[in-house]
Amino acid sequence: MNGVPTDAVRFDTPLLDHYRQHRTARVTLRLRTDEDVVHLRKQVRERAVAIALSLVDQTKLVTAASELARNTIKYGGGGEVHFDSLNDGMRNGISLLFMDDGQGIPDIDSALRDGFTTGGGLGLGLGGSKRLVDEFDIDSRPKEGTAVLIIKWKR
Repeated sequence: MNGVPTDAVRFDTPLLDHYRQHRTARVTLRLRTDEDVVHLRKQVRERAVAIALSLVDQTKLVTAASELARNTIKYGGGGEVHFDSLNDGMRNGISLLFMDDGQGIPDIDSALRDGFTTGGGLGLGLGGSKRLVDEFDIDSRPKEGTAVLIIKWKR
């Protein structure tokens, strides 16, 4: 499961190079099944503990990662997450870039509003995830795919 999947996402996004100069490690994980989400949650928790994130920040990051991983599977038809360790010279961080080759998000502003859903859920996914992390960005194009970047820094 670790390493670059053979069925890698083709969606090309500039978010792949975000904080490249601060990246100290990258692991790419496949996101296809609930088991993949469980594995990601475990990996995120372990990395968060390793950089000494507070318990509250660990929980926020794992929650956001879990929600975005499930969205990648449910709405994007599966994909991958690039899981990076960061160090900007003053602090350590964790970056997660969720990518899929799905239909894209036609209206990102609406998708970020609480209550917006296309799948019958509560509509807290993207907006809720954004509130749980320090940095959040989306690149989505209709019929090409979506990339969602989240970053949590050690305070």
